[in-house]
Amino acid sequence: MRATLDKVLSGIGLLLAVVLVVAGGLMTWANVFIGSQVEEQFSAQDIVMPTQEAIDGQVASGGITEENAKELEKFAGEKLDNGPAARAYADHYILAHMNGSGAALNDGEPVTYEEASSIGREKMAAVAENADATEEEVAEAQAWMDLRESLFQGNTLRGLLLYGFAFATMGTIAGYAAIAAYVGAALFLVLGLLGLAHSRKVAHAEARAEA
Repeated sequence: MRATLDKVLSGIGLLLAVVLVVAGGLMTWANVFIGSQVEEQFSAQDIVMPTQEAIDGQVASGGITEENAKELEKFAGEKLDNGPAARAYADHYILAHMNGSGAALNDGEPVTYEEASSIGREKMAAVAENADATEEEVAEAQAWMDLRESLFQGNTLRGLLLYGFAFATMGTIAGYAAIAAYVGAALFLVLGLLGLAHSRKVAHAEARAEA
């Protein structure tokens, strides 16, 4: 009876080992596929991360903060072809400049695309209705509309880069999951084989006892 139970449990363990190997293979494929696609799509954009000199210049001019600079320095001068670099470029370069552009028109406070769009339309309408509008008022209204366009483009690019980062992260997670699956498969394989060996010993012992 004990030998039969050992065989059943060992068979389950070996079956789980096979399932984990298959799962690990699929996750390995996902990791490789996602990684290659992310690199291919990013490389096609031909974006190069700011050099250390450019980063230092941006900090000196107030274009980006020291915190942004530290994140960008990890990829300084490299081609943008991976998820972490895409996130750094999106959140610590593009967004920093978007906030800076908005702050320049909004008393030091960054603005969103919706806010810039609303203010820009209001100022353009006011200029259009006022035949005596000054050149400064016209220029200010146009500056808000230019900011609106800039923020729209910036948000679009950031969205694409962060989508790429999200997929790259999924690929990385799949890679770790594949390793865990292979380790689990190896463990179940060893336990299954040990269980079969033990079942044979028990079977021989039971046979001798019956004899």
